[in-house]
Amino acid sequence: MYTTTLNNSVNMPMHGLGVFLIDEETTADTVYTAIKNGYRSIDTAAIYGNETGVGIGIKRALDEEIVTREQLFITSKVWNDHGDFSQTIEAYHDSLAKLQLAYLDLYLIHWPGDNRFIEPWKAMEQLYNDKRVRAIGVCNFTVGHLKALLEVATITPAINQIELHPKLQQRDMREFAAAHHIQLEAWGPLMQGGLFDNEVLQQLATKYERSISQIILRWDFQQGIVTIPKSTKEARMIQNAAIFDFELTAEDLAIIDAMDEDKRVGPNPSTYNFEL
Repeated sequence: MYTTTLNNSVNMPMHGLGVFLIDEETTADTVYTAIKNGYRSIDTAAIYGNETGVGIGIKRALDEEIVTREQLFITSKVWNDHGDFSQTIEAYHDSLAKLQLAYLDLYLIHWPGDNRFIEPWKAMEQLYNDKRVRAIGVCNFTVGHLKALLEVATITPAINQIELHPKLQQRDMREFAAAHHIQLEAWGPLMQGGLFDNEVLQQLATKYERSISQIILRWDFQQGIVTIPKSTKEARMIQNAAIFDFELTAEDLAIIDAMDEDKRVGPNPSTYNFEL
């Protein structure tokens, strides 16, 4: 599994499994199957309601000695209703208990919400300094949110996990993140299935004798973007991970680059404030 080096020198897999909208019982089998097939990065969140299932799947893989804990990279996220220092610390320990883990590899603020992320970030810096988590970061932050955070942060976020796919390429964010050594991670890299009938991508898939998913995920990889596609099907998991044995030409990368429409399938973090 290819990795990227985060701004604190921690290595993170470039490709992992997301478990958004997977029910608790299915999650355990899904995570176990993914690890059995070579996945080492698993991304969950408190709000998903399936951290316990993720933990069960991990424990099964560990008990069968498929991997060691040190070979895994486990991410979870604090939700917006934990808006102060102590609540964030409490949320972290609650996630650890559900996951049956002694530490997380990456802990993220899930949404900027109504710009109430300073206290949670201070708590996450404390968790990091106490060596309870290997890296900390954010999700769904705009350039404006990151600028506001960096004014008070003592630790630069290692990750910004954002909606990113060929129809929403976030070029301004990509420039800002590169300038500040913040790794971008794409959620919804396949636009939640919304690109599977795209004619341009189908032509590329035919040319390379690959699936549309593989074309998109390879496009991400060649631009240094971490991806966490979701699937509960073993065959699709295997297919999604088989992106490291071919390369898109510069011309074909440019074809995908030209697909950008600033089109979202999720909320816009600049305008969407969660009820707290």
